[in-house]
Amino acid sequence: MTGGPSTLVIDDRDDRVVVTLCRPEARNAINAAMIRELHDVCAGLEERPRLLLVTGDGGTFAAGADIGELRDRGRDQALRGINSRLFDRIARLPLPTVAAVDGYALGGGAELAYACDLRLASPAAIFGNPEPGLGILAAAGACWRLRELVGASVAKQVLLAGRRLDADDAYRLGLVAEVVPAGDLLKRAHALLDRMAQSGPLALRLTKLVADAPGGHPVTDDLAQAILFESADKRDRMDAFLAGGRS
Repeated sequence: MTGGPSTLVIDDRDDRVVVTLCRPEARNAINAAMIRELHDVCAGLEERPRLLLVTGDGGTFAAGADIGELRDRGRDQALRGINSRLFDRIARLPLPTVAAVDGYALGGGAELAYACDLRLASPAAIFGNPEPGLGILAAAGACWRLRELVGASVAKQVLLAGRRLDADDAYRLGLVAEVVPAGDLLKRAHALLDRMAQSGPLALRLTKLVADAPGGHPVTDDLAQAILFESADKRDRMDAFLAGGRS
């Protein structure tokens, strides 16, 4: 069933939630209402873990944060981390997240895409962080997430010199997994989610936790594997594989 609050269209399915950013009058700019509504989505996914697909309506992912609201924010709002806390929450969701990016993903829109585990793009996708041109910095994760995704040199080109990454750049640099014609973008994103949905949900959840853990440590891997080795899902899947029912 499709429905949702005013800035989002939400397609709530058994194994995934599809969120479409929908503020056509503002090219899907991320405002306070959208942030609240995305927090509600996160709360639901923390309570009942499922895959998440985020996309934008009308040929734009999100053309930034709402400048009118940013203009009125001061020190206290910055210290609250209004956008950064949301994007960090999305990054820490239990199961994988995918951003399907068509058109502009700028400023806060880019940072939302960076916070997802995987990104697909249409040929029209453009990623950029123009915040310094407005007298601020990209303070909702871009200064460190983008470095982790594309390396320090390219990240500084985007963050300091205003470089925008088109779809070809993003693919070549590993920021996106695939470039797909706009008409096939959601279909391909769902195919990716379908593939992940075939895996054990606990295995996906622990793999994401271990992969995101800072520094990494063999003991962390061992503990996660110990949990999985005792799970009924592991035994069922391996029994099916040995019986020839799973390749």
